[in-house]
Amino acid sequence: MPPVCRVPLTTGEARVRNPVAGLPPSGVSVDPPAAGLRCDFRNLPMKQRLRCSYPHSPAGAHEKGRALSELVAAEDVLLFVNAAVTATGQREFRSSAVAQHFSLRFVHEYVRVNYRPVYAAALALDINHHNAALIVEQLLRTPHEAGGSEAKRAEGRLIAARLALLPPQRVYRLFRSLRAAGVNNRRTRAIVRAWLAARPDPALDAVKYRPGLKAALRHVHGRPADDETGDFLFAPGRRVRYGNATLDAYRRAHYEQGALYELPFTVAEGFAARHKVPRAVFLERIAPRMTRLEQLRTARAADLTVMPLTRLALYVLSLPFAERVERRAELTHALRAAARRAAGPHAGSWGRVAAVLDDSFSSSGSAVKRRRPLAVALGCHFLLEALAAPGAYTPLWTSGGSDPLLVRPYGPTPLGLRILDALETGPDRVVIVSDGWDNAPPGLAGEVLRVWRTRLDAERRTSVVHLNPVYDAEGFDVRRLAPSVPTAGIRDAEDLAALVEIAQFAEGRTGFAELGAYLDRRVELFLKEAGG
Repeated sequence: MPPVCRVPLTTGEARVRNPVAGLPPSGVSVDPPAAGLRCDFRNLPMKQRLRCSYPHSPAGAHEKGRALSELVAAEDVLLFVNAAVTATGQREFRSSAVAQHFSLRFVHEYVRVNYRPVYAAALALDINHHNAALIVEQLLRTPHEAGGSEAKRAEGRLIAARLALLPPQRVYRLFRSLRAAGVNNRRTRAIVRAWLAARPDPALDAVKYRPGLKAALRHVHGRPADDETGDFLFAPGRRVRYGNATLDAYRRAHYEQGALYELPFTVAEGFAARHKVPRAVFLERIAPRMTRLEQLRTARAADLTVMPLTRLALYVLSLPFAERVERRAELTHALRAAARRAAGPHAGSWGRVAAVLDDSFSSSGSAVKRRRPLAVALGCHFLLEALAAPGAYTPLWTSGGSDPLLVRPYGPTPLGLRILDALETGPDRVVIVSDGWDNAPPGLAGEVLRVWRTRLDAERRTSVVHLNPVYDAEGFDVRRLAPSVPTAGIRDAEDLAALVEIAQFAEGRTGFAELGAYLDRRVELFLKEAGG
Protein backbone atom coordinates (compact mmCIF):
# COMPACT_ATOMS: atom_id res chain seq x y z
CA MET A 1 0.00 0.00 0.00
CA PRO A 2 1.46 3.41 -0.93
CA PRO A 3 2.45 5.75 1.91
CA VAL A 4 -0.19 8.20 3.01
CA CYS A 5 0.46 11.86 3.71
CA ARG A 6 -1.79 13.31 6.38
CA VAL A 7 -2.06 17.09 6.34
CA PRO A 8 -3.41 18.52 9.61
CA LEU A 9 -6.30 20.86 8.94
CA THR A 10 -8.44 22.97 11.21
CA THR A 11 -11.79 21.49 10.24
CA GLY A 12 -10.94 18.20 8.61
CA GLU A 13 -8.26 16.09 7.01
CA ALA A 14 -7.10 15.55 3.42
CA ARG A 15 -5.13 12.51 2.32
CA VAL A 16 -3.17 12.08 -0.86
CA ARG A 17 -1.29 9.10 -2.24
CA ASN A 18 2.35 8.99 -3.18
CA PRO A 19 2.88 7.25 -6.56
CA VAL A 20 6.46 8.42 -6.96
CA ALA A 21 9.15 5.83 -6.33
CA GLY A 22 12.10 8.19 -6.70
CA LEU A 23 14.16 10.14 -9.19
CA PRO A 24 15.41 7.92 -12.00
CA PRO A 25 18.79 8.68 -13.54
CA SER A 26 17.16 9.84 -16.78
CA GLY A 27 15.36 12.77 -15.13
CA VAL A 28 11.99 13.84 -13.79
CA SER A 29 9.03 11.53 -14.30
CA VAL A 30 5.75 10.55 -12.71
CA ASP A 31 4.72 6.92 -13.19
CA PRO A 32 1.92 6.10 -12.69
CA PRO A 33 0.41 9.58 -13.09
CA ALA A 34 -0.77 11.17 -9.87
CA ALA A 35 -4.33 12.44 -9.70
CA GLY A 36 -4.50 16.19 -9.82
CA LEU A 37 -4.89 18.87 -7.21
CA ARG A 38 -6.57 21.21 -9.67
CA CYS A 39 -9.61 19.06 -10.49
CA ASP A 40 -10.10 17.67 -6.99
CA PHE A 41 -9.39 20.59 -4.71
CA ARG A 42 -8.99 23.97 -6.34
CA ASN A 43 -12.39 24.26 -8.01
CA LEU A 44 -14.39 23.01 -5.02
CA PRO A 45 -15.81 25.07 -2.15
CA MET A 46 -13.50 25.11 0.85
CA LYS A 47 -15.61 22.72 2.98
CA GLN A 48 -15.62 20.15 0.18
CA ARG A 49 -11.86 20.50 -0.26
CA LEU A 50 -11.31 19.69 3.37
CA ARG A 51 -13.57 16.63 3.23
CA CYS A 52 -12.01 15.33 0.01
CA SER A 53 -9.90 12.19 0.34
CA TYR A 54 -8.17 10.11 -2.35
CA PRO A 55 -8.39 12.10 -5.64
CA HIS A 56 -9.88 10.33 -8.64
CA SER A 57 -8.13 9.56 -11.89
CA PRO A 58 -9.76 10.62 -15.16
CA ALA A 59 -12.17 8.08 -16.60
CA GLY A 60 -11.79 6.48 -20.02
CA ALA A 61 -9.45 4.14 -21.79
CA HIS A 62 -6.07 3.47 -20.29
CA GLU A 63 -4.00 5.49 -22.77
CA LYS A 64 -6.46 8.36 -22.86
CA GLY A 65 -6.71 8.35 -19.11
CA ARG A 66 -2.94 8.34 -18.78
CA ALA A 67 -2.61 11.31 -21.14
CA LEU A 68 -5.24 13.25 -19.24
CA SER A 69 -3.61 12.39 -15.92
CA GLU A 70 -0.26 13.63 -17.20
CA LEU A 71 -1.85 16.92 -18.24
CA VAL A 72 -3.34 17.24 -14.78
CA ALA A 73 0.05 16.40 -13.26
CA ALA A 74 1.64 19.17 -15.35
CA GLU A 75 -1.04 21.59 -14.14
CA ASP A 76 -0.39 20.59 -10.53
CA VAL A 77 3.33 21.19 -10.93
CA LEU A 78 2.76 24.61 -12.53
CA LEU A 79 0.35 25.47 -9.73
CA PHE A 80 3.11 24.70 -7.23
CA VAL A 81 5.69 26.72 -9.18
CA ASN A 82 3.34 29.71 -9.16
CA ALA A 83 2.91 29.36 -5.40
CA ALA A 84 6.65 28.95 -4.83
CA VAL A 85 7.40 32.09 -6.85
CA THR A 86 4.80 34.41 -5.31
CA ALA A 87 3.75 33.17 -1.85
CA THR A 88 5.75 34.07 1.26
CA GLY A 89 3.25 33.14 3.97
CA GLN A 90 2.72 36.84 4.70
CA ARG A 91 -0.45 38.89 4.62
CA GLU A 92 -1.68 39.98 1.20
CA PHE A 93 -4.24 42.59 0.23
CA ARG A 94 -7.14 40.10 0.23
CA SER A 95 -5.96 37.31 2.56
CA SER A 96 -4.48 37.04 6.03
CA ALA A 97 -1.10 35.62 6.98
CA VAL A 98 -2.82 32.61 8.57
CA ALA A 99 -4.66 31.79 5.34
CA GLN A 100 -1.48 32.24 3.32
CA HIS A 101 0.51 29.99 5.65
CA PHE A 102 -2.15 27.26 5.71
CA SER A 103 -2.59 27.27 1.93
CA LEU A 104 1.14 27.25 1.17
CA ARG A 105 1.87 24.43 3.61
CA PHE A 106 -0.89 22.34 2.07
CA VAL A 107 0.44 22.82 -1.46
CA HIS A 108 3.97 21.92 -0.36
CA GLU A 109 2.75 18.76 1.36
CA TYR A 110 0.68 17.71 -1.62
CA VAL A 111 3.40 18.19 -4.22
CA ARG A 112 6.14 16.70 -2.06
CA VAL A 113 4.17 13.47 -1.61
CA ASN A 114 2.81 13.13 -5.15
CA TYR A 115 5.68 14.58 -7.20
CA ARG A 116 8.79 14.46 -5.00
CA PRO A 117 11.36 14.54 -7.87
CA VAL A 118 9.69 17.66 -9.25
CA TYR A 119 9.42 19.09 -5.74
CA ALA A 120 13.20 18.84 -5.39
CA ALA A 121 13.78 20.10 -8.95
CA ALA A 122 11.90 23.30 -8.07
CA LEU A 123 15.04 24.35 -6.19
CA ALA A 124 16.61 25.04 -9.59
CA LEU A 125 13.84 27.47 -10.59
CA ASP A 126 13.48 31.16 -9.80
CA ILE A 127 11.42 30.57 -6.66
CA ASN A 128 11.62 32.91 -3.67
CA HIS A 129 13.84 32.32 -0.64
CA HIS A 130 10.93 31.46 1.67
CA ASN A 131 9.80 28.55 -0.46
CA ALA A 132 13.33 27.39 -1.23
CA ALA A 133 14.03 27.07 2.50
CA LEU A 134 10.70 25.33 3.01
CA ILE A 135 11.47 22.79 0.26
CA VAL A 136 14.89 22.05 1.76
CA GLU A 137 13.34 21.59 5.20
CA GLN A 138 10.65 19.24 3.90
CA LEU A 139 13.14 17.15 1.91
CA LEU A 140 15.47 16.76 4.89
CA ARG A 141 12.60 15.92 7.23
CA THR A 142 11.34 13.10 5.00
CA PRO A 143 14.38 11.12 3.76
CA HIS A 144 12.37 7.87 3.80
CA GLU A 145 10.22 9.19 0.92
CA ALA A 146 13.18 9.86 -1.38
CA GLY A 147 13.45 6.36 -2.79
CA GLY A 148 16.85 4.97 -3.74
CA SER A 149 20.35 6.28 -3.16
CA GLU A 150 20.46 7.93 -6.60
CA ALA A 151 17.43 10.06 -5.75
CA LYS A 152 18.95 11.05 -2.41
CA ARG A 153 22.20 12.08 -4.09
CA ALA A 154 20.27 14.17 -6.64
CA GLU A 155 18.36 15.88 -3.83
CA GLY A 156 21.55 16.47 -1.88
CA ARG A 157 23.23 18.22 -4.81
CA LEU A 158 20.20 20.45 -5.35
CA ILE A 159 19.96 21.28 -1.65
CA ALA A 160 23.64 22.17 -1.38
CA ALA A 161 23.51 24.36 -4.50
CA ARG A 162 20.41 26.19 -3.31
CA LEU A 163 21.71 26.77 0.23
CA ALA A 164 24.74 28.47 -1.29
CA LEU A 165 22.41 31.05 -2.85
CA LEU A 166 20.21 31.72 0.18
CA PRO A 167 20.94 34.64 2.54
CA PRO A 168 22.90 33.38 5.57
CA GLN A 169 20.30 34.52 8.08
CA ARG A 170 17.64 32.47 6.33
CA VAL A 171 19.88 29.38 6.28
CA TYR A 172 20.58 29.69 10.00
CA ARG A 173 16.84 30.03 10.60
CA LEU A 174 16.32 26.85 8.57
CA PHE A 175 18.92 25.02 10.67
CA ARG A 176 17.11 26.10 13.84
CA SER A 177 13.84 24.75 12.44
CA LEU A 178 15.51 21.42 11.70
CA ARG A 179 16.91 21.30 15.22
CA ALA A 180 13.53 22.10 16.75
CA ALA A 181 11.97 19.30 14.68
CA GLY A 182 14.64 16.82 15.78
CA VAL A 183 15.93 16.28 12.24
CA ASN A 184 19.48 15.03 12.66
CA ASN A 185 19.98 12.25 10.13
CA ARG A 186 23.33 11.64 8.46
CA ARG A 187 22.44 13.52 5.28
CA THR A 188 21.31 16.56 7.25
CA ARG A 189 24.50 16.64 9.31
CA ALA A 190 26.63 16.35 6.16
CA ILE A 191 24.78 19.18 4.41
CA VAL A 192 24.98 21.50 7.43
CA ARG A 193 28.68 20.81 7.97
CA ALA A 194 29.47 21.35 4.28
CA TRP A 195 27.62 24.67 4.25
CA LEU A 196 29.38 25.89 7.41
CA ALA A 197 32.77 24.84 6.04
CA ALA A 198 32.14 26.84 2.86
CA ARG A 199 31.41 30.11 4.67
CA PRO A 200 33.99 32.68 3.50
CA ASP A 201 34.45 34.46 6.86
CA PRO A 202 33.64 32.32 9.93
CA ALA A 203 34.55 35.15 12.30
CA LEU A 204 32.03 37.47 10.64
CA ASP A 205 29.36 34.79 10.97
CA ALA A 206 30.28 34.31 14.62
CA VAL A 207 29.70 38.01 15.26
CA LYS A 208 26.70 38.63 13.00
CA TYR A 209 24.85 35.31 13.34
CA ARG A 210 26.15 34.13 16.71
CA PRO A 211 23.00 32.34 18.03
CA GLY A 212 22.36 30.61 14.72
CA LEU A 213 25.97 29.45 14.31
CA LYS A 214 26.13 28.11 17.87
CA ALA A 215 22.86 26.22 17.44
CA ALA A 216 23.97 24.72 14.12
CA LEU A 217 27.33 23.54 15.47
CA ARG A 218 25.71 21.97 18.51
CA HIS A 219 23.04 20.28 16.44
CA VAL A 220 25.45 18.52 14.07
CA HIS A 221 28.25 18.09 16.66
CA GLY A 222 30.47 20.23 14.47
CA ARG A 223 33.75 21.95 15.26
CA PRO A 224 34.30 25.71 14.88
CA ALA A 225 36.57 26.91 12.09
CA ASP A 226 39.39 27.69 14.55
CA ASP A 227 40.11 27.86 18.28
CA GLU A 228 39.48 31.60 18.51
CA THR A 229 36.04 31.32 16.93
CA GLY A 230 35.29 28.37 19.20
CA ASP A 231 36.22 30.34 22.32
CA PHE A 232 34.22 33.36 21.12
CA LEU A 233 31.11 31.23 20.69
CA PHE A 234 31.29 28.84 23.62
CA ALA A 235 33.78 30.29 26.13
CA PRO A 236 33.78 34.08 25.67
CA GLY A 237 35.59 34.78 28.95
CA ARG A 238 38.56 32.56 28.19
CA ARG A 239 40.55 35.09 26.13
CA VAL A 240 41.59 38.60 27.09
CA ARG A 241 41.89 39.60 23.44
CA TYR A 242 41.54 38.01 19.99
CA GLY A 243 43.93 37.92 17.09
CA ASN A 244 41.07 38.14 14.61
CA ALA A 245 40.20 41.81 14.01
CA THR A 246 36.44 41.26 13.80
CA LEU A 247 36.25 39.21 16.99
CA ASP A 248 38.42 41.68 18.88
CA ALA A 249 36.40 44.65 17.59
CA TYR A 250 33.27 43.00 19.01
CA ARG A 251 35.02 42.60 22.37
CA ARG A 252 36.21 46.22 22.43
CA ALA A 253 32.87 47.64 21.24
CA HIS A 254 31.38 46.89 24.67
CA TYR A 255 33.38 49.77 26.16
CA GLU A 256 34.98 51.61 23.21
CA GLN A 257 32.81 53.63 20.81
CA GLY A 258 35.39 53.69 18.05
CA ALA A 259 35.44 49.89 17.80
CA LEU A 260 31.79 49.64 16.75
CA TYR A 261 32.66 51.19 13.36
CA GLU A 262 34.79 48.13 12.63
CA LEU A 263 31.76 45.86 12.88
CA PRO A 264 28.97 44.99 10.40
CA PHE A 265 26.18 47.57 10.34
CA THR A 266 23.52 45.35 11.95
CA VAL A 267 25.84 44.49 14.87
CA ALA A 268 27.18 48.02 15.27
CA GLU A 269 23.64 49.41 15.41
CA GLY A 270 23.02 47.74 18.77
CA PHE A 271 26.28 49.02 20.24
CA ALA A 272 25.53 52.54 18.97
CA ALA A 273 22.23 52.50 20.85
CA ARG A 274 23.99 51.22 23.98
CA HIS A 275 26.58 54.04 23.80
CA LYS A 276 23.81 56.58 22.94
CA VAL A 277 25.54 57.67 19.75
CA PRO A 278 23.35 60.15 17.78
CA ARG A 279 21.75 58.39 14.81
CA ALA A 280 23.01 60.88 12.23
CA VAL A 281 26.59 60.62 13.50
CA PHE A 282 26.45 56.84 13.56
CA LEU A 283 25.08 56.54 10.01
CA GLU A 284 27.69 58.92 8.64
CA ARG A 285 30.62 57.06 10.20
CA ILE A 286 29.34 53.52 9.52
CA ALA A 287 28.47 54.28 5.87
CA PRO A 288 31.64 52.65 4.41
CA ARG A 289 30.66 49.30 5.99
CA MET A 290 27.03 49.37 4.81
CA THR A 291 25.72 47.33 1.91
CA ARG A 292 23.73 48.96 -0.89
CA LEU A 293 20.46 47.62 0.53
CA GLU A 294 21.33 48.91 4.00
CA GLN A 295 22.07 52.30 2.50
CA LEU A 296 18.66 52.30 0.81
CA ARG A 297 16.85 51.21 3.96
CA THR A 298 18.47 54.02 5.94
CA ALA A 299 17.92 56.61 3.17
CA ARG A 300 21.63 56.98 2.53
CA ALA A 301 23.00 57.87 -0.90
CA ALA A 302 23.64 54.76 -3.00
CA ASP A 303 24.65 53.96 -6.54
CA LEU A 304 21.19 53.30 -7.93
CA THR A 305 22.52 52.16 -11.30
CA VAL A 306 23.70 48.85 -9.81
CA MET A 307 20.54 48.08 -7.82
CA PRO A 308 18.31 45.11 -8.83
CA LEU A 309 15.27 46.21 -10.81
CA THR A 310 12.50 45.34 -8.33
CA ARG A 311 14.43 46.70 -5.34
CA LEU A 312 14.98 49.90 -7.25
CA ALA A 313 11.28 50.13 -8.15
CA LEU A 314 10.36 49.71 -4.48
CA TYR A 315 12.78 52.50 -3.59
CA VAL A 316 11.32 54.83 -6.23
CA LEU A 317 7.77 54.20 -5.01
CA SER A 318 8.82 55.00 -1.45
CA LEU A 319 9.82 58.52 -2.44
CA PRO A 320 7.39 61.48 -2.25
CA PHE A 321 5.98 62.64 -5.60
CA ALA A 322 7.91 65.92 -5.41
CA GLU A 323 11.22 64.10 -5.00
CA ARG A 324 10.40 61.74 -7.87
CA VAL A 325 9.79 64.74 -10.14
CA GLU A 326 12.94 66.48 -8.95
CA ARG A 327 15.08 63.38 -9.53
CA ARG A 328 13.27 62.23 -12.67
CA ALA A 329 16.35 61.99 -14.89
CA GLU A 330 18.41 60.12 -12.27
CA LEU A 331 15.64 57.65 -11.37
CA THR A 332 14.64 56.98 -14.98
CA HIS A 333 18.27 56.39 -15.98
CA ALA A 334 18.75 53.96 -13.06
CA LEU A 335 15.54 52.03 -13.84
CA ARG A 336 16.44 51.71 -17.52
CA ALA A 337 19.98 50.58 -16.68
CA ALA A 338 18.61 47.89 -14.34
CA ALA A 339 16.11 46.82 -17.01
CA ARG A 340 18.84 46.51 -19.66
CA ARG A 341 20.90 44.31 -17.33
CA ALA A 342 17.86 42.12 -16.67
CA ALA A 343 17.00 41.88 -20.39
CA GLY A 344 20.52 40.73 -21.28
CA PRO A 345 20.77 39.18 -24.75
CA HIS A 346 16.97 39.34 -25.22
CA ALA A 347 16.95 43.15 -25.39
CA GLY A 348 15.05 44.42 -28.42
CA SER A 349 14.07 40.92 -29.58
CA TRP A 350 10.38 40.77 -28.61
CA GLY A 351 9.02 42.84 -31.47
CA ARG A 352 5.86 44.89 -30.85
CA VAL A 353 4.87 44.63 -27.18
CA ALA A 354 1.80 45.98 -25.39
CA ALA A 355 1.68 45.83 -21.59
CA VAL A 356 -1.37 46.05 -19.34
CA LEU A 357 -0.07 47.17 -15.94
CA ASP A 358 -2.17 47.14 -12.78
CA ASP A 359 -1.90 50.23 -10.58
CA SER A 360 -5.32 49.82 -8.95
CA PHE A 361 -5.81 50.17 -5.19
CA SER A 362 -5.12 46.48 -4.56
CA SER A 363 -1.57 46.96 -5.89
CA SER A 364 -0.82 48.70 -2.59
CA GLY A 365 -0.20 45.24 -1.13
CA SER A 366 -0.30 44.89 2.65
CA ALA A 367 1.44 46.28 5.72
CA VAL A 368 4.23 43.69 5.40
CA LYS A 369 4.44 43.80 1.59
CA ARG A 370 3.88 47.48 1.02
CA ARG A 371 3.46 48.42 -2.66
CA ARG A 372 5.07 45.15 -3.75
CA PRO A 373 2.58 44.39 -6.58
CA LEU A 374 2.91 47.94 -7.89
CA ALA A 375 6.71 47.76 -7.74
CA VAL A 376 6.63 44.55 -9.79
CA ALA A 377 4.42 46.26 -12.38
CA LEU A 378 6.74 49.28 -12.51
CA GLY A 379 9.80 47.05 -12.93
CA CYS A 380 8.05 45.05 -15.66
CA HIS A 381 7.22 48.30 -17.47
CA PHE A 382 10.88 49.22 -17.86
CA LEU A 383 11.94 45.65 -18.60
CA LEU A 384 9.33 45.24 -21.35
CA GLU A 385 10.46 48.55 -22.78
CA ALA A 386 13.97 47.08 -23.02
CA LEU A 387 12.75 43.76 -24.47
CA ALA A 388 10.56 45.33 -27.16
CA ALA A 389 11.89 46.53 -30.48
CA PRO A 390 12.92 50.20 -30.41
CA GLY A 391 9.82 52.38 -30.42
CA ALA A 392 7.48 49.34 -30.45
CA TYR A 393 6.38 49.32 -26.82
CA THR A 394 2.93 50.45 -25.59
CA PRO A 395 2.33 50.64 -21.81
CA LEU A 396 -1.28 50.80 -20.58
CA TRP A 397 -1.84 51.42 -16.86
CA THR A 398 -5.27 50.50 -15.47
CA SER A 399 -5.62 54.00 -14.02
CA GLY A 400 -5.12 55.54 -17.46
CA GLY A 401 -1.93 57.30 -16.35
CA SER A 402 1.02 57.80 -18.64
CA ASP A 403 3.85 58.73 -16.25
CA PRO A 404 5.42 55.61 -14.74
CA LEU A 405 7.41 57.54 -12.14
CA LEU A 406 4.21 58.98 -10.64
CA VAL A 407 2.13 55.80 -10.42
CA ARG A 408 0.26 55.15 -7.20
CA PRO A 409 -2.20 52.46 -6.08
CA TYR A 410 -5.59 53.98 -6.77
CA GLY A 411 -9.02 53.11 -8.17
CA PRO A 412 -10.65 49.95 -9.59
CA THR A 413 -9.17 47.36 -11.96
CA PRO A 414 -10.60 47.77 -15.51
CA LEU A 415 -8.45 45.05 -17.03
CA GLY A 416 -10.95 44.20 -19.78
CA LEU A 417 -10.92 47.74 -21.20
CA ARG A 418 -7.13 47.98 -21.09
CA ILE A 419 -6.74 44.58 -22.78
CA LEU A 420 -9.01 45.81 -25.59
CA ASP A 421 -6.80 48.89 -25.95
CA ALA A 422 -3.70 46.69 -26.03
CA LEU A 423 -5.06 44.33 -28.69
CA GLU A 424 -6.03 47.26 -30.90
CA THR A 425 -2.36 48.20 -31.27
CA GLY A 426 -1.70 44.95 -33.20
CA PRO A 427 1.16 43.72 -31.00
CA ASP A 428 3.21 40.56 -31.28
CA ARG A 429 2.98 40.12 -27.52
CA VAL A 430 0.58 41.26 -24.82
CA VAL A 431 1.86 40.98 -21.24
CA ILE A 432 -0.62 41.54 -18.41
CA VAL A 433 0.83 42.25 -14.95
CA SER A 434 -2.01 42.16 -12.44
CA ASP A 435 -3.38 40.35 -9.39
CA GLY A 436 -6.24 39.19 -11.63
CA TRP A 437 -9.14 40.83 -9.75
CA ASP A 438 -10.89 42.28 -12.80
CA ASN A 439 -13.77 44.32 -11.35
CA ALA A 440 -14.65 47.20 -13.67
CA PRO A 441 -16.82 45.51 -14.88
CA PRO A 442 -16.23 42.09 -13.31
CA GLY A 443 -15.29 39.32 -15.75
CA LEU A 444 -14.82 41.50 -18.83
CA ALA A 445 -11.13 40.61 -19.17
CA GLY A 446 -11.84 36.89 -19.28
CA GLU A 447 -14.59 37.33 -21.87
CA VAL A 448 -12.42 39.58 -24.05
CA LEU A 449 -9.60 37.05 -23.99
CA ARG A 450 -11.98 34.15 -24.70
CA VAL A 451 -13.46 35.82 -27.77
CA TRP A 452 -10.04 36.92 -28.95
CA ARG A 453 -8.62 33.41 -28.72
CA THR A 454 -11.62 31.50 -30.15
CA ARG A 455 -12.85 33.85 -32.88
CA LEU A 456 -10.39 36.61 -33.71
CA ASP A 457 -6.96 35.04 -33.22
CA ALA A 458 -7.42 31.27 -33.27
CA GLU A 459 -4.07 30.99 -35.08
CA ARG A 460 -2.38 32.61 -32.05
CA ARG A 461 -0.57 35.29 -34.02
CA THR A 462 -0.49 37.38 -30.85
CA SER A 463 1.04 35.89 -27.71
CA VAL A 464 -0.82 36.80 -24.51
CA VAL A 465 0.64 36.05 -21.08
CA HIS A 466 -0.65 37.00 -17.64
CA LEU A 467 1.91 37.49 -14.85
CA ASN A 468 0.45 37.65 -11.35
CA PRO A 469 2.49 38.92 -8.36
CA VAL A 470 -0.07 37.86 -5.70
CA TYR A 471 -0.76 34.36 -4.39
CA ASP A 472 -4.46 33.53 -3.92
CA ALA A 473 -4.61 31.49 -0.71
CA GLU A 474 -8.13 30.22 -1.27
CA GLY A 475 -7.42 29.02 -4.81
CA PHE A 476 -4.01 27.46 -3.99
CA ASP A 477 -2.62 29.34 -7.00
CA VAL A 478 -2.33 32.79 -8.52
CA ARG A 479 -5.66 34.10 -9.80
CA ARG A 480 -6.23 33.55 -13.54
CA LEU A 481 -8.09 35.68 -16.08
CA ALA A 482 -9.06 33.05 -18.68
CA PRO A 483 -8.36 29.34 -19.32
CA SER A 484 -7.02 30.15 -22.78
CA VAL A 485 -4.34 32.54 -21.46
CA PRO A 486 -1.30 31.15 -19.62
CA THR A 487 -0.73 32.59 -16.16
CA ALA A 488 2.50 32.52 -14.17
CA GLY A 489 3.34 33.87 -10.75
CA ILE A 490 5.99 36.58 -10.53
CA ARG A 491 7.77 38.06 -7.53
CA ASP A 492 10.69 39.95 -9.09
CA ALA A 493 10.33 41.83 -12.36
CA GLU A 494 13.77 40.70 -13.52
CA ASP A 495 12.46 37.12 -13.77
CA LEU A 496 9.88 38.11 -16.38
CA ALA A 497 11.59 36.55 -19.43
CA ALA A 498 12.09 33.17 -17.70
CA LEU A 499 8.50 33.15 -16.40
CA VAL A 500 7.06 33.90 -19.83
CA GLU A 501 8.99 30.83 -21.05
CA ILE A 502 7.57 28.55 -18.35
CA ALA A 503 4.07 30.01 -18.79
CA GLN A 504 3.81 28.23 -22.15
CA PHE A 505 3.28 24.99 -20.23
CA ALA A 506 0.17 26.46 -18.57
CA GLU A 507 -1.78 26.59 -21.84
CA GLY A 508 -2.92 22.97 -21.44
CA ARG A 509 -1.41 21.84 -24.75
CA THR A 510 1.72 20.24 -23.32
CA GLY A 511 1.95 17.32 -20.95
CA PHE A 512 4.21 16.26 -18.16
CA ALA A 513 6.93 14.89 -20.46
CA GLU A 514 7.62 18.33 -21.97
CA LEU A 515 7.55 19.98 -18.57
CA GLY A 516 9.84 17.31 -17.16
CA ALA A 517 12.34 17.88 -19.97
CA TYR A 518 12.29 21.61 -19.24
CA LEU A 519 12.92 20.97 -15.55
CA ASP A 520 15.78 18.61 -16.43
CA ARG A 521 17.43 21.35 -18.46
CA ARG A 522 17.00 23.88 -15.67
CA VAL A 523 18.42 21.46 -13.07
CA GLU A 524 21.43 20.67 -15.26
CA LEU A 525 22.14 24.37 -15.85
CA PHE A 526 21.61 25.19 -12.17
CA LEU A 527 24.04 22.54 -10.96
CA LYS A 528 26.57 23.47 -13.63
CA GLU A 529 26.52 27.11 -12.54
CA ALA A 530 26.84 26.02 -8.91
CA GLY A 531 29.86 23.89 -9.76
CA GLY A 532 28.03 20.70 -8.80
